[in-house]
Amino acid sequence: MTTFEHPFFHYHAAAYAFSGELLRPVRRLIEVQAGISLPFTGGQGRSNVDNFSLDHVLTFRRGYSHLSGSKGPKGNHTSHTTAVIEGLNVLDVLTADRVVARLTSDHDPVKREGHIVAVGSRFENLRISGCEVKVELDHGLLIQHTTHGDLAKNVATLKQSGRMAIDSNGVVICSLAKKVEVNCPGVEVEGHVVTVRHFGKIFLGEVFSLEGTKSVAMMRLELGSPQDAQLVAAGGTVDGHPWP
Repeated sequence: MTTFEHPFFHYHAAAYAFSGELLRPVRRLIEVQAGISLPFTGGQGRSNVDNFSLDHVLTFRRGYSHLSGSKGPKGNHTSHTTAVIEGLNVLDVLTADRVVARLTSDHDPVKREGHIVAVGSRFENLRISGCEVKVELDHGLLIQHTTHGDLAKNVATLKQSGRMAIDSNGVVICSLAKKVEVNCPGVEVEGHVVTVRHFGKIFLGEVFSLEGTKSVAMMRLELGSPQDAQLVAAGGTVDGHPWP
């Protein structure tokens, strides 16, 4: 009888620079830009898109992503995913020189869950209507909470501090954005959400966590009147599991 030897560890990583859907005045699905995923056996890969433009609603100069997964010299399984969008312009209201989403995982093979952090994720020269948007990211959130369970236990504390945190059906949703500041007419800030009159809502640094997995979307937009759209920029996912 032939014995089948299954790989001891399953890697998983995915990244994208941009995607979404325009809903009004013209309905248009935006294909995933610079999207890539990692085979469960590990390895590395990259993808990029240059000079993207869609109906004068949004443009970006460059979007790229890269990821990898491999076994380290000490036996730990490490993986990373990075997604970057440069020269972003949405309706000449929202602009950014650079938005970076980065997740890395270090997984001890004797443990069920690896430690995933978002160090390196950031916004560079984020502006609304030309006004500077200052975003303080709390990278310590994922550094200090090494597992999904640790993060779930901290949901109540995050809520008490005024930050968005939801724990439902084994999933925690929160934000890396600890503080957002912008002084601009027609702009309001509540937690990690920036609302711009006659433009829409901008959600910054959202994290989705479940056991063994972390996903980050550095910028998510819900555009309202006069254009309606659901857009997301710079995001990725990392996890990995021992077998079985």
